[in-house]
Amino acid sequence: MATVKNARVLVVDDETDVLFALKMLLKTEVKEVVTEKNPDLLPGLLERQKFDVIFLDMNFKSALNTGNEGLFWLRQILEKDKDASVILITAYGDVELAVKSLKEGAADFIVKPWHNDKLVETLHQTLEKRRQKAKGGTAAAAIPKNTSTTILGESEAIKEILYKIEKIAPTEANVLILGENGTGKELVAKALHEKSFRASKPFVSVDMGALTGSLFESELFGYKKGAFTDAREDRPGRFEAASGGTLFLDEIGNISPAMQAKLLTVLQNRQVTPLGSNTPTPVDIRLISATNEPIYELAARNQFRKDLIYRINTVEVTLPPLRQRHGDVELLARHFAAIYARKNHKATPDFAPETLQKLRQHSWPGNVRELQHAVERAIILAESSVLQPQDFSFSPMETVPAAPAAAYIPDTPVPLSEIERETIIRALEKNKGNISRTAKELGLTRTALYRRLNKHDI
Repeated sequence: MATVKNARVLVVDDETDVLFALKMLLKTEVKEVVTEKNPDLLPGLLERQKFDVIFLDMNFKSALNTGNEGLFWLRQILEKDKDASVILITAYGDVELAVKSLKEGAADFIVKPWHNDKLVETLHQTLEKRRQKAKGGTAAAAIPKNTSTTILGESEAIKEILYKIEKIAPTEANVLILGENGTGKELVAKALHEKSFRASKPFVSVDMGALTGSLFESELFGYKKGAFTDAREDRPGRFEAASGGTLFLDEIGNISPAMQAKLLTVLQNRQVTPLGSNTPTPVDIRLISATNEPIYELAARNQFRKDLIYRINTVEVTLPPLRQRHGDVELLARHFAAIYARKNHKATPDFAPETLQKLRQHSWPGNVRELQHAVERAIILAESSVLQPQDFSFSPMETVPAAPAAAYIPDTPVPLSEIERETIIRALEKNKGNISRTAKELGLTRTALYRRLNKHDI
């Protein structure tokens, strides 16, 4: 299977400028770039030559004129070569059609106007998936991207997340992302933005855990010149900066009750009042929040406002830890190996079978982020082109097993009734409100569970 430098790429588009731009961009990346303006010549071209990757426009000014030209030619290509790797080139308005093309067999798609570095990254990833498939693996499921987001995985757990993103992204629903540290919450937030109708507008990220009480209002709502000692000029806050686009509030479970109240007021009124001003400013944002905190337990203990949870949580996405993504460790390890080998000017290494076994057996309490750092260290320190078990060492911080979400232990004694209530709430959440499954998990009859629900006002 061809490496990037040995790859042969075909670009099919009826715009001469697109063909020229892609040829100039890719000619230093691959062995050969062939361009074709007329898709009607594709069948003959594919009979004469084999290509590792085909970039195919979705809309041609051809006799077909159906609006589905890309899908038509995709099917024609796959009929000639069922293993062809086709990356579709589409306009923003055709993203929904491009998503459909993934189910028809496309490898990925890019959106005009593209970012050159991200297009090249898409090419590298497509070739890597092709290589893995040729070695007997399966191609990874990946969320299509238009700028910087790729979520890799072939486990059922991650496929469910990808499906949910596809359904949620085109809506205006506020989203709450839950999951352990390192599971990729910000990556999902960016994916939701990039697949939304706000994709061309700003994506503004705020680490709520880093905001002190004194910084909260000035950072989020902005301030006017003279509002405080160091306010030398007007400065818009993050809400205004994100207006028209997406505001991502990370670690929202860490903010104080006073901050929660102020945030709730802004979300209800959809306007902010900068410090030093009495004039509210309207804001138009799509809100995405994330936390690794047990936010429903906090709400049960009155440490997080339930009305704020309702406001930020139109739809909820819970990311699985890496230990539950069966089969994804090897895929992600190879993905990171290719990235860091290229970054450090090395050949992409292989993994010894016993190395893969070691990686599969590790519990990955730091999740994908831990795996990423482990692979980067191995690439830098490895002595050979095949990564060995000794190239991977896990620090004491990494090898401490992650506590499951249900294993919350309070710092101070809590009444047994409250512990019982929280246990029932967690079990209900885990089983998505299914009474029979919840009762079975708790070792209760349905009648006994109903009595406890009534007792605890759940």
